[in-house]
Amino acid sequence: MKTTRFIPYTLAAVVAAVFPLLSGAYLQQVAITILLYMALAVTWDMILRSGQLSFGTAGFFGLGSYASALFFLRLGVDPVVGILLGGIFAGVVALLVGLAVLRLRGMYFAIVTLALASIFRVVARNIPALTGGAEGMMLPSVIFGGDATKLYGLALVVAVLAVLASEIFERSRIRLALTSIRNDERVAKSSGISVFWYLVFVFTVASAIQGIAGGTYVQVYGFVSPEGSFHANFLLLPLAMALLGGIHSTWGPVLGALILGMMGEYLKLQIPYGHLLVYGGIIVLVTLFLPQGVVGAFRQRLSGWHTARRSR
Repeated sequence: MKTTRFIPYTLAAVVAAVFPLLSGAYLQQVAITILLYMALAVTWDMILRSGQLSFGTAGFFGLGSYASALFFLRLGVDPVVGILLGGIFAGVVALLVGLAVLRLRGMYFAIVTLALASIFRVVARNIPALTGGAEGMMLPSVIFGGDATKLYGLALVVAVLAVLASEIFERSRIRLALTSIRNDERVAKSSGISVFWYLVFVFTVASAIQGIAGGTYVQVYGFVSPEGSFHANFLLLPLAMALLGGIHSTWGPVLGALILGMMGEYLKLQIPYGHLLVYGGIIVLVTLFLPQGVVGAFRQRLSGWHTARRSR
């Protein structure tokens, strides 16, 4: 049993390693986008497991983008180091925000985090001497000289980082604490769980990884702007991916990112800009008819099959 548990991980690693050998630059660029959105979907779900609905994904993604670009342009920091520093900067801001707002619950917390992207966008637009203002900033070159295979490898590392963080949460006492907080905060407190500090910790870690994803994005595509870096796509797409695949798990958002990412690329070619309507429709349909997502529905079916087999 213990050996078979690692089969999916092994298969995923083999597919990820072989993919650049069997694909061209275009497919690798598509894979880069999917992997970065996958990291955002997984980290959004990490926060959701605590019962807190965060809409700050786009805000911290854009914050990491700007920080990485500024470290590179203004201080001459190596792009890879700049990506890490962008993530750290996003994490520090998330820590400060979390200390201020994580006593809020429900829609109040959701509304505050939703406003973050707008606040960061306004700040970036109004400091032209530092951020380039409304026009943004163009990097003189992209990381790794634009080598598609190396860029794919970088995006894969970011996605793996998000998955590893999520799996550590899932397989440690953090999962028990977050589940208890989600189910009933009063019971969690009476059990000795420090609810506030667990929420701050999860929010900070998830936001830091979102910042790393943003830093990677700007180094891959070479441009950062208030409208582009804080775009609602960086919130709505990860949310739709997590809902489609299944929330409160690692592999639900991963599967949702793969399905919706490939579907989205096809729809962009067929109905430019209309694909956004399809994403919205998917969120509505999944919420109504498949609330547990694809992975949750599969697990439910599998559990029912095992129960029926034992009862024979």
